[in-house]
Amino acid sequence: MPNSERGTVALNMRVDIKKRNLIDAAVNALGVDRTSFMVDAALTKAREVLLDQRLFVLDDMAFDRFEKALDANPIGENQCLQQFLQRPKRWASPRLND
Repeated sequence: MPNSERGTVALNMRVDIKKRNLIDAAVNALGVDRTSFMVDAALTKAREVLLDQRLFVLDDMAFDRFEKALDANPIGENQCLQQFLQRPKRWASPRLND
């Protein structure tokens, strides 16, 4: 990892006092500091957003239709899909686990 990605950076934000008080109540309940709480919450949400764009859940009927569609158009004939499947998985990226 390059040196520029190893350090810490400031992340400033403004929030109204009611929201800050709610965050502080949660911080106090957990016994952690505000920065750690907010960073953990933001990282959790960031992972959810990225995974939500790559993961989908189907019920049994929908999965059967999906499987039939895949069988009707084999991956071997779909150049774009082959390239997509070769890309590194973002959820396996070390950046998501920081």
